[in-house]
Amino acid sequence: MRAVFFEKHGGDEVLQYGERPDPAPGPGEVRLAIHAAAMNHLDVFVREGIPGVPLPQIPGADGAGVVDAVGDGVSDVKPGDRMLVQPGLYCTECEFCRRGEQSLCTTFRIVGEHVPGTFAERAVLPRRNFFPVPAGLSFAEAAAFPLAYQTAWRMIVGRAAVRAGESVLIHGVGGGVGMACLEIAVLCGARVIATTSDEEKGRRAREAGAETVVDYRKEDVARAVQRLTDRRGVDVVVDTVGEATWMTSLKSAARAGRIVTCGATSGPNPKEEIRLVFWKHLSILGSTMASDHEFRALYAAVAAGRLRPRVDRVFPLSRSADAYRYMEEGRQHGKIVLVPEGITDAEARP
Repeated sequence: MRAVFFEKHGGDEVLQYGERPDPAPGPGEVRLAIHAAAMNHLDVFVREGIPGVPLPQIPGADGAGVVDAVGDGVSDVKPGDRMLVQPGLYCTECEFCRRGEQSLCTTFRIVGEHVPGTFAERAVLPRRNFFPVPAGLSFAEAAAFPLAYQTAWRMIVGRAAVRAGESVLIHGVGGGVGMACLEIAVLCGARVIATTSDEEKGRRAREAGAETVVDYRKEDVARAVQRLTDRRGVDVVVDTVGEATWMTSLKSAARAGRIVTCGATSGPNPKEEIRLVFWKHLSILGSTMASDHEFRALYAAVAAGRLRPRVDRVFPLSRSADAYRYMEEGRQHGKIVLVPEGITDAEARP
């Protein structure tokens, strides 16, 4: 099969497109013929070299397509079924899996980071990692929500437990997780203040339900939050940026506020003001991916049309380097999707 892969870490120059061994499904596994694979910033980090990435590697966490083979013991899925990938892998046996907290699994892995991913013509995964493509969604839309939206769902619903009427600050709403957090917070009935430096992304954030959008290049975000909340601060801060925004998050949170984080795109070692944490009784909440029951709740919301993933642009797999550059330039307004050769626009696009 043809796939995007790399044999060493680095920039776009390490990306290759060519033949890789065709995977065969083992017992309890399903093979998917990929029709669309969505990109995430995780793919950039994996290419650059984060701990635990085996080489060579096929990146890509998100995918949707058609089942073309099943392994022994799989009876409820058959070739021809339209399925999407849930990219979190867990053991089912450790103490965390047994209590329904699969994303805390002691051997938790992510497709495209720890095992071969979806930037390929085919992918093999356990049966439990496949869900039917919801009616009315294209393959591209079905591939666009699993990783980012489950991350956002756990942050907003599972960890921060956002309630109707609460106020939420979301840094960098133009990114995939940021926009998903916005949509889910609005779904929960929250009032959202979003930040971005891009006028078009700000417009789209307002369309998605943001009450206020702050341009962080033109205005101090913490001061803007104090002004917009009559110096109270917000109940919840969503911070996926890290180093560049952490002090702003601490200053923006209300007394007894919650700060939830799933990443550090600007760096992992921010300045800290511990006195703000204890004096304001702040809760700092870490979050990664989602549990099985959280993903199923998200999936139900998408299937019911309460959330609708956005697709910005579709690239062929052979132009993956162009897609990576497009993502790193931050020009997208929705998901960037890769499709194998031979998949038509009509088959992949919304």
